[in-house]
Amino acid sequence: MSKKTHTYGILVGGGPAPGINSVISSVTIEATKRGHNVIGIYEGFKNLMAGAAQTEVLTIPKVSRIHRLGGSILFTSRANPTKKEAELRNTVEEIKKLGITHLVTIGGDDTLFSASSVAAHSKKHYDYDLAFTHVPKTIDNDLPLPAGIPTFGFETARSEGARIVHTYFSDARTTGRWFVVVAMGRKTGHLALGIGKSASATLTLIPEEFDNQVNLQTVVDTIVGCIIKRLAEGRNYGVVVVAEGFLEFLKTEELKSLLTTQSSLEFDEHGHLRLSELNFSDILKLAINKRMKQVGINLRINDQELGYELRCVDPCAYDIDYTRNLGFGAVDYLESGGSNAMITIQGERIVPLRFEDLKDPETGKTRIRMVDTNSLSYKIAREYMIRLREDDFTEDALKRLTPHTNLSPKEFSDLFHYVVKGAEPAKV
Repeated sequence: MSKKTHTYGILVGGGPAPGINSVISSVTIEATKRGHNVIGIYEGFKNLMAGAAQTEVLTIPKVSRIHRLGGSILFTSRANPTKKEAELRNTVEEIKKLGITHLVTIGGDDTLFSASSVAAHSKKHYDYDLAFTHVPKTIDNDLPLPAGIPTFGFETARSEGARIVHTYFSDARTTGRWFVVVAMGRKTGHLALGIGKSASATLTLIPEEFDNQVNLQTVVDTIVGCIIKRLAEGRNYGVVVVAEGFLEFLKTEELKSLLTTQSSLEFDEHGHLRLSELNFSDILKLAINKRMKQVGINLRINDQELGYELRCVDPCAYDIDYTRNLGFGAVDYLESGGSNAMITIQGERIVPLRFEDLKDPETGKTRIRMVDTNSLSYKIAREYMIRLREDDFTEDALKRLTPHTNLSPKEFSDLFHYVVKGAEPAKV
């Protein structure tokens, strides 16, 4: 009795990440070797939702060398088919029309949520049993995988980001200035911390260290405190890496009051604040300059945004190896009769994680993995940062710090000691 031939569909959702093409290649090769057909779906759920799918039949010759390329040969989109009943219906009907029996989605938590919703809708309303599995992709590294297991694309983004930040540091040392670099990361600080630690940034700030309860002034004063401490060491330069994720925890009213070029905030199809539309580094630069002027410091600040430079670079060897394993694992899991799970590699084993086990019970969406500030990795990173500590507020230490400001020791302590204590900023 001959084995039944399936039709695999592959689509990509969310932002780009290094290694997408490697997953596409691996899924196509493995599914084809097992006697199945493979269809690549362009632009994620976007065209499916519109009832006008754009596809391409994928074969081994077409994908055999794409694993080394950045970007996505199937493109990508953030289109969300779960918002409107008609679009969800169109998506299911297009998938049925294409004859897709097994769907492999590549993306982050929103893509996983969309895929699960499509599969559930097809079974409930169309009696169409669509098997699907999800391959976790995001340079943010924030999907709920076990500790120490990255999302694919993260290692490449960290490596490229560290290379760029290292050049900023050389520029800072050469020209006697400071760079404030905002690193992409939505709600979490994984990428900022990975880049900052790997590049030996002077200071790296992530929202998790403040228990996600922070205002802009605390971030600014932590940075200015670092600058003053460096001046006391005879160095007028440095690089600070700040996680973009702080924006998620600042009050909308505060952000609106800081915007200089936009009158409103924009949100994407999944309801997330479009962080890329806000120039957070400009906001930080203005606020830092204001505080430095208040305390009598005259230094040049250069602000940079780091994100788009990292998303479509060619994947590093780690991510190529990792994503080829994930692609194989996706097909192997579906061929074993599995469905509705995210594929992970743990201890050299393919481990599917059920979507139901990944859900946040309050939101119904995928949980977010935050940086563990109690981890060894974070503690070591923190140890090598230049930042104000409790022993900087002794009488002798204040005598070394305050000459680089217009503040008396008491004024300095009143203004900056709260940063160390984790208290609210002083009113000035």
